[in-house]
Amino acid sequence: MIIRKLFSFEGAHIVRNCSTERCSRSVHGHSYKVEILLEADALDHGKMVYDFGLMKHEMRSVVDAFDHTLVYWNDDDPAYIAANILHSLRWIGLPVSPSAEQLSRVFFVLLEQVLQQTIMRNGEADIRLASIIVHETATGYAQCFNKDAHNPQMGLLSVSDMRFSPQILLEDKTGILNQLPQNDKKFSKTS
Repeated sequence: MIIRKLFSFEGAHIVRNCSTERCSRSVHGHSYKVEILLEADALDHGKMVYDFGLMKHEMRSVVDAFDHTLVYWNDDDPAYIAANILHSLRWIGLPVSPSAEQLSRVFFVLLEQVLQQTIMRNGEADIRLASIIVHETATGYAQCFNKDAHNPQMGLLSVSDMRFSPQILLEDKTGILNQLPQNDKKFSKTS
């Protein structure tokens, strides 16, 4: 069975090397929507795949980290990156270009790690990400599945190569982002 939760955020980026100059040479923004689709072969004690209310905490915190940010590719021009860091409190550096396709992969990897580190307390079993859909516009989206998230032909993607600004880390009320690169801690669903 699959369940879906929809979140939204406002963000800006440049997509280097794309075919349109407007997108590859100008900072521009979008009203993004992120669909998180979870699946399981069994239901918990409440007869749910996963409580929608619980998705509002850790998962929303990850999506909210991208709200009102400038997202850049770590391999972009160092002067461009330095200017963004100097003039913006909220920025995120990624090991891949911040296209809708890559953002869907980024969210998959981040949220997959959140799920892996969540302590299940209500009989949840075998919960996994079915897919992540990132809507860049009302008519255009990219959808990522597990095979896409971990496909080196689409670019190597590791949480440890993602950089969140100090302001984003400070505003993270759940502490999720500060813990993500560490695999030795578990998140509690009740936190």
